[in-house]
Amino acid sequence: MAKLFIMGIGPGSKEYLTQIAIKAVKDDDITIGSLKAIEIFDDVKKTIVLNIKDLQEKLELVVDLNIEGNNVSVLSTGDPGFSGVLKTIMKINKNKNFDENNIEVMPGISSLQLAAAKNRISWDEANIMTFHGRENISDILKVINNGLPTIALPSKSVKDMVEFLLNNGVNEKRKVTICYMCFMIIYPDDE
Repeated sequence: MAKLFIMGIGPGSKEYLTQIAIKAVKDDDITIGSLKAIEIFDDVKKTIVLNIKDLQEKLELVVDLNIEGNNVSVLSTGDPGFSGVLKTIMKINKNKNFDENNIEVMPGISSLQLAAAKNRISWDEANIMTFHGRENISDILKVINNGLPTIALPSKSVKDMVEFLLNNGVNEKRKVTICYMCFMIIYPDDE
């Protein structure tokens, strides 16, 4: 049975790749991911570039290619199970009535792990929130003043989230780790 690998590839640099991710891409038939994600691998055969505009369509193609017998690797920066592609692929797979045992999830180093490590935050003593794909980010206001460190994955830009927090009375000295900062560590020249 062909496999559909959903791989967390870390924050997006070779230094954070796991050996299992490198091997899976080397051995697969087709690799799909963002251009930046694909470019960090050396041994890539056939590729499909994924972007936010056609995400659903490309992920449906991935499942179809796997059903046809291709070993496919889907590259997910961060963690595929936390605001990642895992949920979407599982829904598509279920809608096509295909056996989910063909799907193998390989976590990498998540953006949350990197954000917590860089800021010396213990996970079990932090508010961890994701706003990916959400317009309403007001849930953060419920926990922002509980005294615990807060790590957030923003839905849009860091600037929008900071403005929202300040406009809603959050003290400007309150530390909030927004995971976009992890990408700035890996890609310091990105805007």
